[in-house]
Amino acid sequence: MNKEQQELLDEAYETYTNYPLATIQDHHTNILYQNLYKGWCIRIGRSIVSPHPTRHLTKEEFINKYKTDSEFSERWGLKIEERELSLDEKEWVLEKTNCINDIENDRIIYGHEWEKYIERQYDGIQSNQGIKIPTKLIAVTHNNKTIESYE
Repeated sequence: MNKEQQELLDEAYETYTNYPLATIQDHHTNILYQNLYKGWCIRIGRSIVSPHPTRHLTKEEFINKYKTDSEFSERWGLKIEERELSLDEKEWVLEKTNCINDIENDRIIYGHEWEKYIERQYDGIQSNQGIKIPTKLIAVTHNNKTIESYE
């Protein structure tokens, strides 16, 4: 994750940690007695910020919850998306790192084997030449601002 993406995560986490939590939960009545010093009183119902109504999630728990719980993610306005690179993106990376000189000519030569050729090139560069090339795309969105990075 790059510096700008980390700043977006920090901003979202700070917003989250500024949200007042319950200080006590009566499990018999399921009433949360919230932090009175932050202007809150009583709320009836399930936990406000699951899974722990009486403590904030750690930053690591917070990030993992964003990745797995879309409702939680929507509530705090942050979206983290990680995915493997597509064939087109891999072609672009190989072209930019000068690992494929004439992509159009190679496409004609390898024809229906093109995808396998790209995968072999990708794997070979990382293992044989020790060049660090990206294998996934990470997109972080917070407050309608999206920052993408390749890792």
